[in-house]
Amino acid sequence: MNDEQASHRLQPRHVTVAKVRRAATVLAAAAAGILVMVPALASTKEGKLHYPAARRDKIVDTYFGTKVPAPYQWMENLDSPAVKKWVEAENKLTSSSMDKIPLRGWIRNRLTKLWNFAREGTPVQAGGKLFFDRNSGLQNQSVVYVQDSPSAKPRVLLDPNTLSPDGSIALAGWEPTRDGKYVAYQLSQGGSDWETIHVLDVATGKTLSDRVRWVKFSGVAWTRDDKGFYYSRYPEPPKGKAISHRVQNQKVYYHRLGTPQAKDALIYARPDLPDWVMGAGLSEDGRYLFVYLNNGTAPENEIYYADLGKPEQPNVDAKLEPLFTKDDAQYAVVGHEGSTLFVKTTLHAPKGRIVAVKLDAQAPAHWRVIVPEGKGVIAGATMADGRLLVEEQVVATSRLFLYDTSGKLLHKIALPTLGTVGGISARNDSPDVYYDFTSFLYPGSVYHYDVPTGKTTVTFRPKVDFDPSPYETRQVFYTSKDGTKVPMFIVAKKGLKLDGDNPTILYGYGGFDITITPYFSPTLPVWLELGGVYAVANLRGGAVYGEQWHRAGMLGRKQNVFDDFAWAAKYLIKEKYTRPKRLGIQGYSNGGLLIGASITQHPDLFGAAYAGAGVMDMLRYQKFSGGDLWAPEYGTSDNAKAFKWLYAYSPLANIKKGVCYPPTIVTTADHDDRVVPSHSYKFTAKLQYSQGCANPVLIRVATQTSHGYMPTDKRIAQTTDVWTFEAHNLGVTVPAKGK
Repeated sequence: MNDEQASHRLQPRHVTVAKVRRAATVLAAAAAGILVMVPALASTKEGKLHYPAARRDKIVDTYFGTKVPAPYQWMENLDSPAVKKWVEAENKLTSSSMDKIPLRGWIRNRLTKLWNFAREGTPVQAGGKLFFDRNSGLQNQSVVYVQDSPSAKPRVLLDPNTLSPDGSIALAGWEPTRDGKYVAYQLSQGGSDWETIHVLDVATGKTLSDRVRWVKFSGVAWTRDDKGFYYSRYPEPPKGKAISHRVQNQKVYYHRLGTPQAKDALIYARPDLPDWVMGAGLSEDGRYLFVYLNNGTAPENEIYYADLGKPEQPNVDAKLEPLFTKDDAQYAVVGHEGSTLFVKTTLHAPKGRIVAVKLDAQAPAHWRVIVPEGKGVIAGATMADGRLLVEEQVVATSRLFLYDTSGKLLHKIALPTLGTVGGISARNDSPDVYYDFTSFLYPGSVYHYDVPTGKTTVTFRPKVDFDPSPYETRQVFYTSKDGTKVPMFIVAKKGLKLDGDNPTILYGYGGFDITITPYFSPTLPVWLELGGVYAVANLRGGAVYGEQWHRAGMLGRKQNVFDDFAWAAKYLIKEKYTRPKRLGIQGYSNGGLLIGASITQHPDLFGAAYAGAGVMDMLRYQKFSGGDLWAPEYGTSDNAKAFKWLYAYSPLANIKKGVCYPPTIVTTADHDDRVVPSHSYKFTAKLQYSQGCANPVLIRVATQTSHGYMPTDKRIAQTTDVWTFEAHNLGVTVPAKGK
């Protein structure tokens, strides 16, 4: 997996129903006087590179008596001319180095051809209409279409490619009203997490005058009368500091169409909890408002609710009442029958269960269990035609079940193979269910399931220039350092010769209770056709076995994640899939942290490394943008106990002068306001300074892109460079003609 699958990493949970559904990973000093040189150019195999000079200051931070040198802290000033010159020089070095690798052209051409296939998202049902995303192949962004009925011809509703020629204005999300009259859509500059909400009239295609700004980590919850919506926003950041400024004090508002944002009604605020995130969601019928609260990215959450009365005439200022307020488990309202809510929760069920909760008897002692905790992790649930549609994940592969509201299992929905269900679209008042299904070797197809008949049909299947039949996916279980059994997917050619000489890429994430499930990427066929092996380890810190698996890899137990990854590498070597010089590793966001920690702890174990937008400075991450939200996952250096474990593995702090680190490429984006680019800048500068051998250390900084967004042309270019770098350093060459 690379950055194209990582857009949701480090994203706060439960911000709104819409945002959770679409989530789809996570974040100064002198500005002059630095000497920046345009380096001499060299290939990655022809001697040690000459890197741009980066000033080393004498700054030392002291944590509980421990002195920690911080020579590159000036790189936290992202507007500094010195930083910009250094980035420009590094990009030139990376580009010139990539130009010298013959494999680059083959990878770029093959990847572009593979990427050029039509793909669609699952349609959203609203007022008898269907709304969906579609990309013809190489469009920079997907286009939003609408069908006035399932049999009608689709028409373009919103084409974000017309908003900016270079794709720098990103369409971050959209949400139709229940009757399909309006669509609220969110735009951001360079894909930043900061968004502005606009409203489009579906019948005329015209955008209304409404503008709702400084929205972050929020969706849109329309009231049923079409007169407005709930959303969440932060205070406006200081001018010029939107990317790095620390975000606090999110609030929930209601915006009434046709009125200026300044008149929006404040619905909920918690000045006593400045680092908590909150968002609003409505029940499908518009009767109940639910406000979710999370302590940053903590797995537990709280919920408050309000009865809005008549949905067609909602009382948007109705008083909020407590529902689940002990911050002791995960809670998500799936739907309701009258005053009985169906709730997915991990209370006394680490893998999740679904319970019926009466609003007048909310205590757990009065709950009725609908779907008990089982073998799999309950990854999601929704109402469909008066029933409950439940997705379970069994060791990171999806299962779909249909229950009635008493808990009786009605149907197990057959899936094509072991893979991943995504984008489920269903309504309690509709018999139609749409969902996407994908696996490592098969791109995402859209399916329609008819609830009354149980019949499944394919509504969209992409055509990709790739024959998967020579390849296979296996799931193995290896033993980690402490004896824990860890699952891992391995994708390779059938009958692969296990001679210890196959170029192999190992991917991992390991955090925020996110499970890495099988998915299709155009990159994977390229790697397989080069003779490569691809492995994905489901490390602790994720949710492959539920919340206990997550907790085994967070806070003071984070080292388990790095051990699981290293022992996955050792398994691949022991079983003769590969050897260290032929083994590359990849990770993005929290996975970038994983790569940074892995090469500093085991520099001899890998032949190449890719760290994308990683959280590299674990001692200062909380000081920028939304970094404070991750404190429940990592802990912070403000706490003496947490400082000890963070200092022990922080990639930036553990680079040692003179050590031979593997060939490493780092990527980041200038508009990344989730994991701010200074993490990657500081890590790269120190790694280049400290490198004890000729192995290259390169950084690639993309412009007008962000943590989770990149237009297609830039994504292909970056992906080409990352895989070219790793393949070249793992000894892969251009395939012979005909292969």
